[in-house]
Amino acid sequence: MKLSLCSEVIREMSFAEQCDFAAKLGYDALEIAPFTLAEDPRDLGASDVAALRRSLSDAGIACSSLHWLMVSPEGLSVTSEDAEVHDRTVSVMRRLVELASELGAEVLVHGSPKQRHLPEGREAEARAQARDCFAAAAEAAETAGVVYCVEPLSSAETNFVNTVEDATALIGEIGNPALRTMVDCSATRAMGLDPAEVLDRHLGSGLIAHVQVNDVNRRGPGEGSDPMGPVLSTLKRHDWRGWVAVEPFVYIPDGPACAARSIGYLRGVLEGLT
Repeated sequence: MKLSLCSEVIREMSFAEQCDFAAKLGYDALEIAPFTLAEDPRDLGASDVAALRRSLSDAGIACSSLHWLMVSPEGLSVTSEDAEVHDRTVSVMRRLVELASELGAEVLVHGSPKQRHLPEGREAEARAQARDCFAAAAEAAETAGVVYCVEPLSSAETNFVNTVEDATALIGEIGNPALRTMVDCSATRAMGLDPAEVLDRHLGSGLIAHVQVNDVNRRGPGEGSDPMGPVLSTLKRHDWRGWVAVEPFVYIPDGPACAARSIGYLRGVLEGLT
C-alpha cells in the first residue's frame, strides 16, 4: 500500500528537507499543498518546478498528489457570481493541473470548503457555476493525464458536496473520466458514516481515485478512536492501487512527531493484515 504524507504537516521545513524527512520515515510520497510553495501557483516557473522535482528525486520520493488547492491566492471561489473571480479561479485550477503533471503527481484533491459555499438564495446558480469550473478542470486534467477529485466534506464545513453520492452526481453531470472523487476518513466520520463501508460500496465504480486517512478528532491515524484496520483491510480486499495519504489537521505534539507516529501506526496495521 502506497503511503503519502501531506506536506503542510511539516511546512516549517524547506521543501528539500520535507522530502528527505518523509522518505526517511518510510513514506513513498508527498501530497503537496501548493500554498506552501508559492502564494500563486501561476508564479512557479520552469526553474522552480525543476528544483522541486530535483528535491523529490534526490530523496527518492514521489509527488503523489496536490491538495488544499484554493487556499491561495486569496479570493478564489468556484461558486462566485463575479466573472473576474470565476475566470481567475479557473485559471488557477488549470495551472494546478499543469503543476501536478509537471511534478509527476497522479491526483489533485479539491476540498477548499470556504471557496465552494453555495450562497443562500442562489444555490442553483452557484452550483451551475461550480459545475463549469470543475468541467474546465476536468478538461485540463484529461489533457495532462491526471485525475481531478472533488472531495466530499462534512456539512459543518460546506453545504456543497458532503458525500460520495453528492460527488458522483456532479461527476455524472460533467461526464469526463478525468473527474472523480475520493474518501477522507475524518470528513466521512463527521457525516456519521463509516469510511470502510463507504469505500466498500463505491470502490467497484472506479470513481474513487484517492484516500486520505485521519481521525474524526482531526489528528493523525491512530491518534483517536477511529480504527484504520477496517479501512485498510477494505482497500486491500479491493486490490487498491492508489495512494493513501496521511492528512491530520491537528499536530500533537508537533508536525514531525505526528507524521512519524502516523506511519508507524499504519505500517503496524498493514503488517497485521498480511
